[in-house]
Amino acid sequence: MIAFTAAEIAEITSGRLDADPGITPLTVVTDSREATTGSLYVAKPGEFADGHDFLPAAFEAGAVLALAERPVDGPDGLPYPSILVPDAVLAMGALAAEAVRRIRAARAAAGGELTVVGITGSAGKTTTKDLLAGIFSAHGNTVAPQGSYNGEVGVPLTVFRADTDTRYLVIEMGATGIGHIRYLAEMVKPDIGVVLGVGTAHAGEFGGVENIALAKGELVEGLAAAGTAIINLDDDRVAAMRSRTTAKVLGFSAEGRDDAAVQALNADTNAGGNPEFDLLLPDGDGPHHVSSRLIGSHHTGNLLAAAAAAFAAGIPGADIASGLSSQTAASRWRMERSERADGVTVINDAYNANPESMRAALRTLADLGRGRRTWAVLGAMLELGDDSIREHTAVGTQVVRLNISRLVVVGREARPLYVSAVQEGSWGDECIFTETAEEAYELLNAELQPGDLVLFKSSNSVGLRHLGDRIALPPTRQPADERSTLL
Repeated sequence: MIAFTAAEIAEITSGRLDADPGITPLTVVTDSREATTGSLYVAKPGEFADGHDFLPAAFEAGAVLALAERPVDGPDGLPYPSILVPDAVLAMGALAAEAVRRIRAARAAAGGELTVVGITGSAGKTTTKDLLAGIFSAHGNTVAPQGSYNGEVGVPLTVFRADTDTRYLVIEMGATGIGHIRYLAEMVKPDIGVVLGVGTAHAGEFGGVENIALAKGELVEGLAAAGTAIINLDDDRVAAMRSRTTAKVLGFSAEGRDDAAVQALNADTNAGGNPEFDLLLPDGDGPHHVSSRLIGSHHTGNLLAAAAAAFAAGIPGADIASGLSSQTAASRWRMERSERADGVTVINDAYNANPESMRAALRTLADLGRGRRTWAVLGAMLELGDDSIREHTAVGTQVVRLNISRLVVVGREARPLYVSAVQEGSWGDECIFTETAEEAYELLNAELQPGDLVLFKSSNSVGLRHLGDRIALPPTRQPADERSTLL
């Protein structure tokens, strides 16, 4: 972390200093449980809790300073050392912006540079971020988000982990409305901006897919003329963003578009469902063979996006291909594959879900499941607004047409998916609806057999990722002969 004194933080955030001006925090946290000796604790009001209520716990754990919106008295009756600001989250952003500026200045003064990459899209952000960080880490100190830190709080927390030794800073950018990505881009001023796709995730919050496209395009609009915009030419809405930037444009295509500078030649998946292709880059070097360890052909686009961004950052083609080929999924619950000792294969892709990612996961299940009994355990796709029933209905139809052996739909919000599968011709024990994840667990625990392949997919807050984790453990049911002995 870049060192800021309390006095500097107050000046940067236009806050009121109520602390020793020489206090210099070592870390920044927004969760009192993560506070350690020397932390700056950001007391932000939340949807379910107010961070100010946890100042005592943060300081007991070692925090030395708070960034807060109101004073809070300690056990001695005196206010905790604080910088008081109107909006703690905006103050975090201002501090993060200054941190990036100082890192750039320090590296330039030493004859080096900082490369900042911003990544956005309706699906694939975390996977692409992880791939790119893996490539960069072989060439210099790299900082990338933990998990899916991609909003107005997560992005500053990622920045605060960087210092003057950081060569590459990878930033994942999410949004739930117009202006959010513009704010993040202004904060970190990316040199390279990657737009993966415009889907229907959060369509209800945005007010439609066209508004999602407007929001995602804010990233390329925020690039300087000397920067590079990495855009997915297979998505027409993203391809149209070429006119929204003054930066150099580098397009990629997994579908073989002739105008794409970065392409996957001879693309296919192997017996394990892993993408393989020959990577074509703009400099004519290669092509370089990529044999990915990720699962699903839909990852080809993410692999190409990471390759294009790495190329724009000056990484040699052979190193890009090697980095893409060596990496597995670095973040949990993204097509995470587990092999049980009894021969059941579990694919847990339930960190998030939207219609595009749901369709991709089901196609992967069908491809991998040839000759095996396949299970799709699906929960709701949230934040789809008025499109929710229609999109869930389409997924139910797809499950049947892909000849998935068994469908388990979990939760009332996903019931239209179950209804459409029944109407498409799946009934009896082929298609089952359960109200709760616990009911689904009991069903799966009783009926999964050696050789079965089971996919878990839902939006994050539905929680099917935890059901997937439980099923990935050894089965708890006893063999029939042991049951009869106990009886």
